[in-house]
Amino acid sequence: MLEELHVAGLGVIRDASLDFSPGLNVLTGETGAGKTLVTVALALAIGARGTSELARADGPGPAVEARFAPPDAGGDLGEWTEDGTLVLARSLRPDARGSARAGGRLVPVSTLASLGSKLVEIHGQHQVERLLNPSAQTEFLDRFAGPEHLRLLAEYRVAHEQLLHVRGRLEALDGRTREREREKDLLGYQVAEIEAAGLEPNEPQVLAAESSRLANAERLQGLADGASFALGGDEAAVDRLRQAAQALEAAAALDPSAADASARAAALVAEADDLAGIVRAYRDGVDADPARLAAVEERLHLIRDLERKYGDGVEAIVAFGREARDRLAGLEGDEGERMGLREEVERLAARQDALASRVGKDRAAAAPDLAEAVTAELRELGLPGGRIDVTLESLGLSGPDGGERAVFVFAAGPGQPPRPLAKVASGGELSRTMLACRSVLADLDDIPTLVFDEVDAGIGGRAAVAVGRRLAALARTRQVVVVTHLAQIASRADRHFVVTKSEGAAAVRALDAGERPEELARMLSGSVNDVSLAHARELLSSATDRTGDSADEPAAGPAQAAVARGRTAKRRGRPA
Repeated sequence: MLEELHVAGLGVIRDASLDFSPGLNVLTGETGAGKTLVTVALALAIGARGTSELARADGPGPAVEARFAPPDAGGDLGEWTEDGTLVLARSLRPDARGSARAGGRLVPVSTLASLGSKLVEIHGQHQVERLLNPSAQTEFLDRFAGPEHLRLLAEYRVAHEQLLHVRGRLEALDGRTREREREKDLLGYQVAEIEAAGLEPNEPQVLAAESSRLANAERLQGLADGASFALGGDEAAVDRLRQAAQALEAAAALDPSAADASARAAALVAEADDLAGIVRAYRDGVDADPARLAAVEERLHLIRDLERKYGDGVEAIVAFGREARDRLAGLEGDEGERMGLREEVERLAARQDALASRVGKDRAAAAPDLAEAVTAELRELGLPGGRIDVTLESLGLSGPDGGERAVFVFAAGPGQPPRPLAKVASGGELSRTMLACRSVLADLDDIPTLVFDEVDAGIGGRAAVAVGRRLAALARTRQVVVVTHLAQIASRADRHFVVTKSEGAAAVRALDAGERPEELARMLSGSVNDVSLAHARELLSSATDRTGDSADEPAAGPAQAAVARGRTAKRRGRPA
């Protein structure tokens, strides 16, 4: 349970410590005294969002510490517990993010929230408003249906998310169809154009040389003719070299020292003869071929056009073609992926529908038992003719929480047609309905401390007595903390705190038995006099008698019986 709460620098609370007891703890005080800030402080300690507006103007920032005696030392709480005690602390600073501690260790705020969710559940006016939301009503029905149903619902949600993911991939693939087809056409054209060109390495250089030769054929022929005549014509180079060689050969016969010159002259004659043959062959090979020249120029133009589109040089063009071919193959493979995704969507849709059907059957089986349990609690809370029915409204398409949602319909008395809770219930009826729902959940979970902040808004008289009696009954198996303005509820407290404010600062103290009548008298009439004191003492006496009377609140009341029937039916595998 919650053993102690220390609050400093929070709103009008300068410094306060509260020692809580088992059972029912109540906080009372004048309007505006700061009662709700106690629950705000506890919410901060268990990871609620904090803002700088919570800080006092004359202080460094709020700081809260909550000390718990956990229900057990194992599980997630065990590692944070020391000597049977778990301390959660939170501080907020206007110039920083503040800090959070669990068991004396710095932790993220999310850790406080995770630990706190196992220790405390806080109910306030916003929870009453939330009860009007169909999603909250559906969540309540799911919790009532039991842990096996919650596991089934979690399995359904996984299947639903998987289906949404695969559908998203398929829609994205389909959404790119036109763009993809255009890209395929372009890539196909580019690959065909490059492959049809049949490019060879160094082809542009070879073609450029051939083009130059064909374009200058006549000039080249003339130059070759001149060279040939100079080498082999009458009295040309070859003849003169031959004459020189013959003269040197004769000289060598007379003077051995001329032998080297004679040999070199003979070699030159041979080389000149060979060169003359090459020149004649070159001349014969140079033809003016306009058709071939046109073909070469056309080929060069094609290559230059490909270079302009795909890159400089044959290697760049070929590389582009290779990449385009690979990309085209990948796009053509998308059709196979699309077919696979369609099959996956069909499989996941079938699985989602099957799970949604099971979730719906579970809800349909649990809804009458939940309605019976809440209705029984409403009658205990002073609405003898009140009735809650839980209907299921089809959503048409399966959503994140299934194919239907729960709708709580309320009838305040006999003969009144049930209508949606949000449209017919008064503030007091809503408060009692919320308390009835929480009372039913008390049989379904193990949260040790329940906090109710102004949940008694809009009620009084007999209804207030009934709510006080039910809170006291809850406090037999849970620690309950209530912020209230009703003496009928405060009179049943096991520990009674009063919040007062003086000179802009709030103080909190626990009342002893002798002080409680005066506080209850103030709550009853706004002043303390003999009449209000007598009424207060009567309330205290009546509350003590009723709290101790086991016959007044049987251990297994109608709500608990409905819950038990639902669980038994689940074990037997049939609707309750």
